Amino acid sequence: MPRKLNVLLISSRVPNLWEQEEINNVLGLVAQNHNLTRFDLDNSPHGQFKGVDVVIDLAGPKAKREWADLATSIKLWQLVSTGFDSFDLNYWREKGIPTANTPGTSSAIALAENALMFMIMLSRCWHETQIHLDKSIVGIPIGTELKNRRLGLIGFGASATALAKRAMNFSMKISAIDIRQVSQEEQEELGVDFFGGPNELDEVLSHSDFISLHLHLNQDTHHLMNDTKFRLMKPTAFLINVARGALVDESALYTALTEKRLAGAGLDVFSKEPIDPKSPLLLLPNVIATPHTAGQTDGTLENRINMVVENLNRVACGLEPIYRIDQ
Repeated sequence: MPRKLNVLLISSRVPNLWEQEEINNVLGLVAQNHNLTRFDLDNSPHGQFKGVDVVIDLAGPKAKREWADLATSIKLWQLVSTGFDSFDLNYWREKGIPTANTPGTSSAIALAENALMFMIMLSRCWHETQIHLDKSIVGIPIGTELKNRRLGLIGFGASATALAKRAMNFSMKISAIDIRQVSQEEQEELGVDFFGGPNELDEVLSHSDFISLHLHLNQDTHHLMNDTKFRLMKPTAFLINVARGALVDESALYTALTEKRLAGAGLDVFSKEPIDPKSPLLLLPNVIATPHTAGQTDGTLENRINMVVENLNRVACGLEPIYRIDQ
């Protein structure tokens, strides 16, 4: 028989619109079945974790080690996010705190659709069309079709496979790179005609018309896309990044774009956020950018809260939580 849990919700002091929507979802679904309290950032954390079964953390990058020191008896620390590169996971692991996220499947469709939007806008010279509208110029620029263009997916997890499914409908050719093994059956189902491991990255970069990044950020992937890698790409190719900003050396990207060694880029994420609106990268006519909103959709919200509720129900029934990232 499930029991009522004591749940502590941690959010930013001044939530942005997205976080407020997450809070509303938590309040609406979690508070129905469990005892829910809000963490008070303005007071001492001492005593706030007493008797708490589960923490729902909407402010993972701001989590302090002191909180983990005080929360060693909880049954689950639930992040409401896919990425956790800014969360001090090693410390939570050292403290033996079961920690889970809301994995890539929660935002896969949203990220794939945003990446596809970038690809279409770049291939149809979006910035130039807007200039021509203002100048009453009709009939140009001439765009390129996605049909028979090659999409290189760097990382082949949930968002990349969602993008592959959509790219198939545009009759694109698809290459993919991942550290995991992917069966021939899955490759054929997703239209992948070239699949390789990290050692084949350079080959995929050199033969693709679009490169789309779908990787976690870690010490091995930091600045994976650098000057050396950009020099392998076609001068007609485009870079798409809806994953993590620091996967890309932005200075090297700027140079490649201004020297016309790369045709353009679609960027939702940046090394430092928010990015300076006057950043030279944003002022380039061959860059399409969004402010880290690729995953921010109604579908992502629904998926993530459902994952949180699922884990709360498991803990309430005495079962092990899923989506663990600490193991």
